[in-house]
Amino acid sequence: MEFLEPAFMQRALLAAVLVGITAPAVGIFLVQRRQALMGDGIGHVAMTGVGLGFLMSTSPVWTATLVAIAGAVVMELIRAYGRTRGDIALSLLFYGGMAGGVVLIDLADGSNASLLSYLFGSLSTVSEEDVTAIALLAAFVVLVTVGLRRQLFAVSQDEEFARVTGLPVRFLNLLIAVTAAITVTVAMRVVGLLLVSALMVVPVAAAQQLSRSFRATFVLAVLIGTGVTLAGTVTTYYQDVSPGATIVLYAIGAFVVTTALAAPLARRRARRAAATAAAACDVAVPGTRRSADDVTV
Repeated sequence: MEFLEPAFMQRALLAAVLVGITAPAVGIFLVQRRQALMGDGIGHVAMTGVGLGFLMSTSPVWTATLVAIAGAVVMELIRAYGRTRGDIALSLLFYGGMAGGVVLIDLADGSNASLLSYLFGSLSTVSEEDVTAIALLAAFVVLVTVGLRRQLFAVSQDEEFARVTGLPVRFLNLLIAVTAAITVTVAMRVVGLLLVSALMVVPVAAAQQLSRSFRATFVLAVLIGTGVTLAGTVTTYYQDVSPGATIVLYAIGAFVVTTALAAPLARRRARRAAATAAAACDVAVPGTRRSADDVTV
């Protein structure tokens, strides 16, 4: 347990746990809405917020949060009201956000090392202020995704049905976008802005291979997300590799394992269902003679 002794690793592990919980908790709704790459777009926009933080000598986490929220709201409005040229507007937003962030960091005399730490994550640069900000933002994400999970699932599954039932669809859509933006800024110190989308999507995809209900998928995705972030963080302590890339590779490995387990599990469920159906038929029609095809010789 040598990796628990350094103070920076204690902060990094705490941040990793929070990221492992929040990213899949939001990602499950993005996957349901077929917006798996939304986190990647928000990550590009958040770079401008990071650059503003450097330029204004303030915490990049908070400035990135504000810019990411604004970008996510614009993305949701484009999705809701945009027509044929909506994809062009989104492309301008994504690439402009990334380019603006790089230029602002250059103007603030930021080093390439600082930029890379936000793009791909860095354990040694997670400060106490970062942990405090991450904890506060993660608490908001958990409250929203757990407390409003039924409403958010209804909107993600079928907007028209949710609207008919009286749910505030527009507000809930914006809430999902804002929560995704906050999750991106929560994860950027550990995973990095360019790789955070993978942590929001891959654990959910892995959980879907084994689970059949929304609740089971939610819980399993959070467990997988927490496991891979902790494993990646510990691996980075012993090996000089990028934490974000390591965490994503572990997540992909978890997806491969669950996919391999899914086939035999599906066959077992099919046999169990067939046995249950056969038992029901036997009970429903007592005393019937078995056909010749059913007789064992």
